[in-house]
Amino acid sequence: MAVRDRWVGWDDRTRARNLQRVVNNSRFLLLPWVGVKNLASAVLARGLSQLAVDWPRRYHVEPWLVETLVDARRHHGGCYRAANFVVLGSTSGRGRMDRHGRRAGEAPKTVLVYPVVRHAQQRLRES
Repeated sequence: MAVRDRWVGWDDRTRARNLQRVVNNSRFLLLPWVGVKNLASAVLARGLSQLAVDWPRRYHVEPWLVETLVDARRHHGGCYRAANFVVLGSTSGRGRMDRHGRRAGEAPKTVLVYPVVRHAQQRLRES
């Protein structure tokens, strides 16, 4: 994702070496009839703190950054913002399976990240 790579300051070689330290939050759903105020951001916060403990145990890699994509046509991503995720910008909208750029702009997503460790951006760039 170009917007994430620019934010980190990655070149291709450094990205290949450190991408394993980026965890993608690909699914997050709270059913609409659950009416607990601030539940989404609270669940995200607890999940993020648990991730820092569980991920290294399971995968033997310390996560430094969590990323997620939000379809801005359907959702505004307020729970991520409330959980202190940083909005980086938008994807090109082509999807990861479109290696030839034939679908550019079809489904752009908002990219948000959450640094799990201090100085995550710098650590990802330098390691």
